[in-house]
Amino acid sequence: MPGICSVCGLPEELCMCEEIAREQQHIKIYSDRRRYGKTVTIVAGIDSSDIDLQELARVLKTKCAAGGTAKDGKIELQGEHRKKVKQTLEEMGFTAEVR
Repeated sequence: MPGICSVCGLPEELCMCEEIAREQQHIKIYSDRRRYGKTVTIVAGIDSSDIDLQELARVLKTKCAAGGTAKDGKIELQGEHRKKVKQTLEEMGFTAEVR
């Protein structure tokens, strides 16, 4: 017998918790200048209790072909990738705003 999700009460194969969490996120994407004029793209506003931040960072780094990290509730990518990150997040079901 399949397990039942403790949050939504649906069977685990029909669980909609992560999709609902994605739709409720208000993600902001912006660029910042760091040392020696290096540009960093920052993805902020992700609730790490609902979404696996490390996994999302891995997907974004792969799509952008860039290095980066997930720390302090933010994802930092090396380089200017605002458009590509916004497109990737929207394909995944998130709502993103570029500043």
